[in-house]
Amino acid sequence: MFNTIKRIIRWIGPRRSRLYWGFLWSFFQAMFTAMPIMGAAYALNLMLEDQAGKIKLTPVWALYLLVFMVLMILGRFLFSYLRAVFQESIAYEVTAEERMRIGDILKRVSLGFFDRNSTGELVGAVTTDLSFAEMFAMKMIDTVIGGYISALTMILCLAFYSWQAAAIALLGIILSAFALRLMGKFSHRNAPVHQKAQNDIIAATLEYVRGIPVVKAYGQEGAAMDGVRRAYREHRRINVKIEQEYVPCNCLHLLALKIASVAIAAVSAILAAQGGLPVPVFLMLAVFSFVIFGHVEQVNNATHVLQVIGPTLDKLERIEQAEFIDENGRDKPLRDTAIEMKDVIFAYEKRRILDGVTFRIPQNTTTAIVGPSGSGKTTICNLIARFYDVDSGSVTIGGTDVRDLTCDSLLKNISMVFQNVYLFHDTILSNIKFGKPDATMEEIVEAAKQARCHEFITALPDGYDTMVGEGGSSLSGGEKQRISIARAMLKNAPIVILDEATASVDPENEHFLQAAISALTHGKTIIVIAHRLATIEQADQILVLDEGRIVQKGRHAQLVAEEGVYRRFISIREQAEGWSIG
Repeated sequence: MFNTIKRIIRWIGPRRSRLYWGFLWSFFQAMFTAMPIMGAAYALNLMLEDQAGKIKLTPVWALYLLVFMVLMILGRFLFSYLRAVFQESIAYEVTAEERMRIGDILKRVSLGFFDRNSTGELVGAVTTDLSFAEMFAMKMIDTVIGGYISALTMILCLAFYSWQAAAIALLGIILSAFALRLMGKFSHRNAPVHQKAQNDIIAATLEYVRGIPVVKAYGQEGAAMDGVRRAYREHRRINVKIEQEYVPCNCLHLLALKIASVAIAAVSAILAAQGGLPVPVFLMLAVFSFVIFGHVEQVNNATHVLQVIGPTLDKLERIEQAEFIDENGRDKPLRDTAIEMKDVIFAYEKRRILDGVTFRIPQNTTTAIVGPSGSGKTTICNLIARFYDVDSGSVTIGGTDVRDLTCDSLLKNISMVFQNVYLFHDTILSNIKFGKPDATMEEIVEAAKQARCHEFITALPDGYDTMVGEGGSSLSGGEKQRISIARAMLKNAPIVILDEATASVDPENEHFLQAAISALTHGKTIIVIAHRLATIEQADQILVLDEGRIVQKGRHAQLVAEEGVYRRFISIREQAEGWSIG
């Protein structure tokens, strides 16, 4: 428990001074909580002495006592307010920065990082886990540290009147601490199991939501829900099991404190009966016995919560320790945009995709990459953009190895249009503007016109301010494709990579879109993955991939005259594109 508290204190960084001030205010809050009890005992003692004729009380004493009580109550709430002001917002500020920091980290890691870490785990870290820490980290630290500060402060007050009562209170806290330590061991063991169950239900839910179209298409709603039900049942079983393990420890913790409370009252009564304590002091100690452990009793819940926060901090540390793909890169301008691969070998985990690939793409030329599915076409584009690093060999642009560049300095020279377009849950305007954040409205509209999407955008009720569903779900495939091309046009980078950019475009718009792509690619270095003959035939160079190797290289006329993969590919495409209804 205390190890997790130390980790949280390190995690909040420079804000820890505010946390320490909060501890100081907790001490004064506890003092102002104890003082009214001591003041009441003092007033009772004065009343008894007045009845015994030892002193003569006047109404001014009642006024003094009233003022004292009011000041103590005001002081208690003042320091409670100061503690909240200094501590409560720390977690919200830190988690907001943490989410931004994780976002910066994730955009600089290799895409292989996402292959090794499940989406559910990453989503859980940024949402559920950080939200849990945001809500409870500071509250639990205050519960533990503030609780013990309050109890120890009251024990000091007890010690002025009865060392025996103070010793019993201290013994009760020590015994409860042993129970909490045992609970902490259970929590430490169970926290990773709980964390895995939490990640599993997030992953299962995401998979089900994303797969709903397929589920409906095949009428397998029941089967698809099996995984979700299993994840939720396991989550419930683990939570119930954890709670059952905590019950004995929790009972021991509370029992030690309750016995100590009874013992304080009993010892005080015995001392009062023997004449060792005045009656007012006995009554004060009896009242203290009811309130002294009030905050410490809540530490049991904090113990479990802090142990759950522990794995969250572990996960955040793993993400923060992820190796940046451009760790040793630097910002530098490219001499030109000629692209070259030399003896490149690359594998996803143990499955080799590229095997000794070598080619050169001169500046301001168009290169088409063709080949069977899984031959490594998209992988080549990913390596040029440095979404992954090669296992061996090199990829250079303008004579500079891409590994010597930061991702930002490399990617500002590349525009990419993917086959599977992703649009953000934002306006159409913002999605197009993503290619150039400082673009003017005139530039955005011009890019949209060139991409042949201006007309359908203006026909929408809110025009460019129309909200796009998550992933672009509210638009057709062709509409999403044209918006992504407008985004690439707006960026106006010297290197353009087109991965089946016209795959989702309807035939009536394809002619216009080809003209738009021509405008986009004019005077640039182009890499295009395509299966349409019209795109391939005009390329300055065609690379034919098969099983991770370049088996043919040249222009269309040259390759079609040779026996090989390309001629067979063209024959199949001609048959596919020349079909007709009989």
